[in-house]
Amino acid sequence: MTSLDKPTEDAQQDSRAVTEAALFDAFGGVRGMVETVVPGLLFVTIFTINKDLHWSAIAALGVSLLLVVVRLVMRDTVKHAFSGVFGVAFGVVFAMMTGNAKDFYLPGMIYTLGLAIAYIVTTLAGVPLIGLILGPVFKENLSWRTRNPGRKKAYSKASWAWGLILLAKCAVLFPLYWWADTTQFGWVLIALKIPPFLLAVWLTWVFLAKAPAPIDVFAEMEAEEKAEKERKAALAAERDDSAPARHRRGA
Repeated sequence: MTSLDKPTEDAQQDSRAVTEAALFDAFGGVRGMVETVVPGLLFVTIFTINKDLHWSAIAALGVSLLLVVVRLVMRDTVKHAFSGVFGVAFGVVFAMMTGNAKDFYLPGMIYTLGLAIAYIVTTLAGVPLIGLILGPVFKENLSWRTRNPGRKKAYSKASWAWGLILLAKCAVLFPLYWWADTTQFGWVLIALKIPPFLLAVWLTWVFLAKAPAPIDVFAEMEAEEKAEKERKAALAAERDDSAPARHRRGA
């Protein structure tokens, strides 16, 4: 290893560390995964034991609300917990309206299918969804679209990965929704909650870790503002210095 190679490796390691932290923040980390799985797991567990739709739905909604309260008490971000509450609430409404316990999972399945289509369509349109999601997290906003082609390519690959993985998940779940009984379907769905998500996040990390570093547009704006203030201060100082000279000439 030469002395010239060392900074490059350090920069790559820093980029990977930043990417890991950004993905962890964007997708909620371990806690976010727990908050995603627990309500559905509680629902299918209770329904497997007593076949009671109402108690299963109430327990799932209750634990979702409890998770939000815990985050509020700890003064932590509640975006992932709140999204879980909304998802569970829609599922409860669907299941209660139809009387079919499997419909508890239907809104989430429809959302997953819509998200898969969104990943693919936005990538084909040249604005991959994963870039729109992670751009603000990396403080690059949309600079990757025109100023960082390598990064845009990485976002496109990641969005394809998310779209295809979610489509594969839907290809398993939708037939089971019609063919399997409620308990079998529920346990399969719970089993498919985390592994596809982890695979998509890992592939995203792989693509972004090899991509060029993000362009920090916030730092650029701050630098421009600082330069503008310095320029104005210099002009003001120049006017102040020239004022006595003009006064002497006038006298």
